[in-house]
Amino acid sequence: MKILQVILVGSLSIAAISACGGEDSASSSSTSAAAETMVVDEATTVVEATEAPAPDVPANSALPALGECPTSIFPDLTAVTGPGEEYAMPEVNVECTDTEIVVTSNGMPSYTFESMTPNGLEEQTWEWRIPLKPTLAANTTSIVNVLGTLGFTTTGLPIYGPTEGPTPTREAFGDPIYNGLLDTCGGHTGYTADYHNHALNIDIYCNLTSSVIVGYALDGFPIYNSVGCLDVDCTETAQFISGYEMSGDPTSYSWNAYTYDAAGKANVLDECNGRIGPDGTYRYHATDSFPYIIGCFAGTSTTQTGNAAADMPPMGGNGGNPPPPNG
Repeated sequence: MKILQVILVGSLSIAAISACGGEDSASSSSTSAAAETMVVDEATTVVEATEAPAPDVPANSALPALGECPTSIFPDLTAVTGPGEEYAMPEVNVECTDTEIVVTSNGMPSYTFESMTPNGLEEQTWEWRIPLKPTLAANTTSIVNVLGTLGFTTTGLPIYGPTEGPTPTREAFGDPIYNGLLDTCGGHTGYTADYHNHALNIDIYCNLTSSVIVGYALDGFPIYNSVGCLDVDCTETAQFISGYEMSGDPTSYSWNAYTYDAAGKANVLDECNGRIGPDGTYRYHATDSFPYIIGCFAGTSTTQTGNAAADMPPMGGNGGNPPPPNG
């Protein structure tokens, strides 16, 4: 998995100011603190760092079976660095009923907080309930117009799609990775000081190398890292890739800028960014290109409550509403 890093030079980018529905004016007083440490040119440059170590690939026998409570794949966060001395440490709890996996979290990152937006970082109240035994739906469900939570990481952080908020206008509903708005681990904070991921950088620093399962989608299917097993005993592995290709400018309306085309590609994922594994179960894979985590729901997304059911907070532009179908 390649880790995306942002090189910042010049003057403060309005894109960074307005991440996840931030303010549309670069002159806002709320940006002054960010400007002291983050400066960029008129165009933010995103640079791919050197290849990170290949993600861990334990044998399938080391992973929880379908219907087994997956407590073993949630990393121990008691000794992590945490976001910083002035912030609370991450708290994540997982338990299961006969039918559901229930995960609660205070939404704090387990690594040093990087201020990529003018929004602060505060504890949140997250509770996700997903099927313990998910099943594939007859038809996939689009996430194109979804600006809220699609899943969560095993470190207790909400997962959003590859779409940003409506401001600034020139980057409305754009690709936050392409626009250089994310930190080392693929996340940033929104208007309510909520930390969330738009991408997952599988790295020891991000505490996502303890298992090949790094999260869950709201339909209950696991999210694996990019490397997967080709046979049940995992004697052969491959790095899986997204089937989406850039066909336009993802600065704004990201979903209009990528086209799915799997022709001629090896180890390519389906349109939901997932596949059927060698054990016959479905799984998503985090990739280093669009849609980064989830492309659509392969199963039936469960109805959430509280913060997990909320849309991205409205902050201007299109009123926080999803982008028009055709941008």
